[in-house]
Amino acid sequence: MFENCPCGSGKLYANCCKPYIKGKENAPTPEALMRSRYTAYVMHEIDYIINTCKENVKLKRENIEDWSNNSVWLGIEIISTNIEASGDTGTVEFKSVYEQQRLKNVHHEIASFEKVEERWLYASGKVFSVPVTRSDTKQGRNEYCLCGSGKKHKHCCGK
Repeated sequence: MFENCPCGSGKLYANCCKPYIKGKENAPTPEALMRSRYTAYVMHEIDYIINTCKENVKLKRENIEDWSNNSVWLGIEIISTNIEASGDTGTVEFKSVYEQQRLKNVHHEIASFEKVEERWLYASGKVFSVPVTRSDTKQGRNEYCLCGSGKKHKHCCGK
């Protein structure tokens, strides 16, 4: 489906996030886990998203499926990463960009991870509010309406 990994690493999918998503390997760092979780949203691998969360994280499968399936995923930017001195907790600050219904959205989060039995898991996150922007230009009043009526926008949906 994808040759290059959607996580933006520049590596081939088969040599990057696929082994984690398919359960062949565990992500070695919080950043690798975050990138693979993003890739799982792109690839609609809902079980992986759920299975890489600590048990106390409250998730609704239908919400994850809806977000994954109804978004066009445009990329992820890792802003910062940190692993505590103990080596058992870490954070990743990131922004993932996606589009829904011609609106460009940015999910900005500082995600916390914990190592449980030698496996990194998503533990919690602090989400920041980011304004939504149109992903296309605004329709002019004298252009034909996008609804397909054949009328000009100003005499149709632009009233």
